[in-house]
Amino acid sequence: MEKFSHIDEKNKPKMVNVIDKIITKRRAVAQAKMFLGEEIIALLEGDEINTKKGPVFQTAVIAGIQAVKRTADLIPMCHPLPLDGIDISIEVSDQSHIILLCSVEMEGKTGVEMEALSGVSIAALTVYDMCKAISQNMIIKEVRLVEKKGGKSDFKKI
Repeated sequence: MEKFSHIDEKNKPKMVNVIDKIITKRRAVAQAKMFLGEEIIALLEGDEINTKKGPVFQTAVIAGIQAVKRTADLIPMCHPLPLDGIDISIEVSDQSHIILLCSVEMEGKTGVEMEALSGVSIAALTVYDMCKAISQNMIIKEVRLVEKKGGKSDFKKI
């Protein structure tokens, strides 16, 4: 049975020591599907929803980028990382849903999965915050890792 990497031999929490790992190119992509409802989607003007708080999707992208950069401050066992690239996109998938994607890249000794998951989650929460005056029936769902490259193994969800 595999052991948790963040628990020592005395069952105490620890941060994984990556000193002996080799530097490789790392990439992770996380996705969230979000139900907005037809009422909110109807407010789209081109590729954006503009509210009194400002442009929803642009603000969500900025919030997601900030979250990626602050992941080590939010999740105790995550290493602070020298990130090389962050990309967040938001697209309408049908009359009531959007798909958010967050990809993170760097060269390093540990992966960026948690950074991608943090980025997409905070981007979705920002959409919720900015649209809640219109409807509180929104649902953030299916937050998941869809791709990981580098390190021990690669992963891609089809």
